[in-house]
Amino acid sequence: MVQWTVESLLQHLDDSNYSIDGQKSKLKSKSIKNVSSLYSGTPDDVSFCQTDDIDRGILSISRSNAGVILCRKDLEGQVYPKQKKDQLLVFVRNPRLEFTRIAKKINRTPPKLGISSSSVIAGSAKIGKDTYIGEHVVIGEDCIIGDNTKIESKANLQNCTIGNDCIIQPNTTIGSDGFAFERDADTLELEKFPHYGKVIVEDDVEIYANCSIARGSLSDTVIGQGTKIDALCHVAHNVSIGKNTELTAGTIIGGSTTIGNNCWLGLNSTVKNKLKIGNKVIVGSGSSVINDIEDEDIVAGVPAKSIKSKITANKEKLFLMAGQEDAICSDS
Repeated sequence: MVQWTVESLLQHLDDSNYSIDGQKSKLKSKSIKNVSSLYSGTPDDVSFCQTDDIDRGILSISRSNAGVILCRKDLEGQVYPKQKKDQLLVFVRNPRLEFTRIAKKINRTPPKLGISSSSVIAGSAKIGKDTYIGEHVVIGEDCIIGDNTKIESKANLQNCTIGNDCIIQPNTTIGSDGFAFERDADTLELEKFPHYGKVIVEDDVEIYANCSIARGSLSDTVIGQGTKIDALCHVAHNVSIGKNTELTAGTIIGGSTTIGNNCWLGLNSTVKNKLKIGNKVIVGSGSSVINDIEDEDIVAGVPAKSIKSKITANKEKLFLMAGQEDAICSDS
């Protein structure tokens, strides 16, 4: 097990302009064993505070016993460490981001590797190196799984290509036929529209538990690099989602819709089929989107309408905080 000191952890901060308040002589000797919330922190823990409410942040930090607290730069000079407890405050631009990276270092676990004997993998499928295939996973004919990718238990993959460094959580289905029928005007019977396309999942995508991603009909369904899809989402056939977009739990995307890069779609939002959603768009929770959305717009409601002009907060900061809820930090 790696023994971390404050000094060794600070070497992993992305913000090179950080500053420290506290007994700097303790940097080499003070050990850090774990991460924690502000409220449960002990002198062996590192925690963080991110809130925009300065008074609330000062109060929360002053009550915390965490050994190291990552704080926003604008709190420097307004809050002070507990000297008797050898507490250190580290002021950075984005405490939540730096905390996330440090937490990964402290709690690094050996990667899962190998293929479970209970999985079913077609002979024509191609599996990359350092990849994990969990229990009762099904991988169909001609599927391609990239390097260092994790496919967890009971996932079912058909007609798809999965990139490198992806995570597919349990019970997710990728590559089954989409829902498309043509009705006969005379008999009113439904004729299923053919599906010949695939699902293309690019590198560094995470798809959480119990999601459904349909294959394309005559074109492919595409999930862009770095995109994250929360549990219980449905992405219909021929959808194209750009890079680094977040779909939170319960989101439904109708067929043949295009979603841009760096978007955030709130809980249980619904996007109608054949729409175009621009880049850096925020869709409020529970919204029903029935019209195209331009780049960098913010929409909410049923039907969803632009509320960007009504928002007085810094738009760039709001976009970066989308999905963090009202976290004072270490609680989220």
